[in-house]
Amino acid sequence: MALKLDLERRARDFLDGLPAKQFRQVAVRLFDLLRDPDAPDTSALKNSPYRRADVGEYRIVYRVAVDVLIVPLVGRIYGG
Repeated sequence: MALKLDLERRARDFLDGLPAKQFRQVAVRLFDLLRDPDAPDTSALKNSPYRRADVGEYRIVYRVAVDVLIVPLVGRIYGG
């Protein structure tokens, strides 16, 4: 069963401001996470139900609840 994607407002707003190339990179990574949210190149956040996945200079913070991939935050790794 495939997961459904739930982008919270903060994540959607950040994605809306990305240039097309970076938007595509993050979108591809999100679709990869829908297929395998526990991929070896993701990390669990300490003392939290969330995980993180990096794509270029961006980080996706997410968790899985039943059949939904919940993404509250997408942002730059190195400030700026």
